[in-house]
Amino acid sequence: MATTKTTAKKATTKKTAEKKPVEKKTVAKTATKTTAKKTATKPVKTEVVVKKAVKAKAEKVVELKDLKAAVEQAAAPAEKKVEEAPVKREPKKDKFGRAFAAGKRKDAIARVWLKLGKGKITVNGQDVNTYFARPVLQMIINQPFVATSRVGQYDVECTVRGGGLSGQAGALRHGISRCLDAFEPDLHSVLRKGGFLTRDSRAVERKKYGKAKARRSYQFSKR
Repeated sequence: MATTKTTAKKATTKKTAEKKPVEKKTVAKTATKTTAKKTATKPVKTEVVVKKAVKAKAEKVVELKDLKAAVEQAAAPAEKKVEEAPVKREPKKDKFGRAFAAGKRKDAIARVWLKLGKGKITVNGQDVNTYFARPVLQMIINQPFVATSRVGQYDVECTVRGGGLSGQAGALRHGISRCLDAFEPDLHSVLRKGGFLTRDSRAVERKKYGKAKARRSYQFSKR
């Protein structure tokens, strides 16, 4: 029995010994196949990576070109605007060839009609020199004509209400200036520089309770 066991063991060991080299060969074959595949696939991967990089660069270049085109398009209208000539204002006149405007100063409001003439100015149906007898007020009214070199070239008709004589004179000057701006738009810059088109917002400060006037206090009495 012992001899049969030993012989069986020897036979099995021989078989295993014979089988083992075959397994090594198969392993070696599979290893060579996988390495060959890897080596075959490596160049393909590198080619794909290179192609992707080239595409990305091309896209970047296209984007830069698009940016340049967008910048040029954005800059083009600005240049055109600079080249375009400024639009000239047209004179505003009614069917009688008159320009109308309202002037204000303090509590006074003047409605003024201006047309070509010989320099006659009527205020509330009266001549200027009779309505505004003070030379200072007459000088204030004629200031727009003097600044624009249009003395004696326009006739003025106006109605004034509210306020005192100084306020009415300021309102009339404001109305005449606005009429000249409407009748001759080219005079706008001269009138604007002289400050004739701005409404003078100065007014009397209101009285406060406990005071005689806006700031004036009552006389102090110790006893």
